[in-house]
Amino acid sequence: MRNAPSARLAAALGLVVVLSGCSGGEVQDDRSPEPSASTASAASTTSSAATSASSSGQDPAVMPESAPTAVRIPAIGADSELLHLGLRDNGSLEVPPTGPDSPASWYDKSPTPGELGPSILLGHVNEEDGSDGVFAGLRDLQPGDEIQIEREDGSTATFAVDYGEAYPKDDFATDKVYGNTDDSQLRLITCDGYDPETGLWDDNYVVYATLTP
Repeated sequence: MRNAPSARLAAALGLVVVLSGCSGGEVQDDRSPEPSASTASAASTTSSAATSASSSGQDPAVMPESAPTAVRIPAIGADSELLHLGLRDNGSLEVPPTGPDSPASWYDKSPTPGELGPSILLGHVNEEDGSDGVFAGLRDLQPGDEIQIEREDGSTATFAVDYGEAYPKDDFATDKVYGNTDDSQLRLITCDGYDPETGLWDDNYVVYATLTP
């Protein structure tokens, strides 16, 4: 039987889960902090809360499991298929390839978009040739902007942007980004804070969004 999504995310949170490897000059930034033990505990709590809500007949206003196939963000003209990626051997998140027109990806140990908990999407801010990546416009998103996720069952999960925040990669807000939620949420993550002297992206930028009714 398939584990609950929050339980799967909790298991993965014992590993490194920050987006790295964004294009930028000739150097790839591969620094990633490790989540705290409290994050895994919080994600596990989400799973327990979901089970409790289901058994008590409460409706957490979420969608059934269905893997995502594409993401559209009309406000910034982003439209991409979604790769399904997991973790690399060193425990960091696999990231999409850096070639031209690289698609975004869904972290397959997170809930599917629309399920209870935070679903994680990753995308590059730029390409190897310096052109804009699929998530180049994340900083331009405003509260209320729609993010549409097409799913394998033919449904569309529509999220509304809440806000965005940047975090240093060496002080990433792991609990806040990956921790438990009592509703269906989405996280869009890309690189931020490019340093031309080192050719590294020092930060990650995270957009928080919530499933709309």
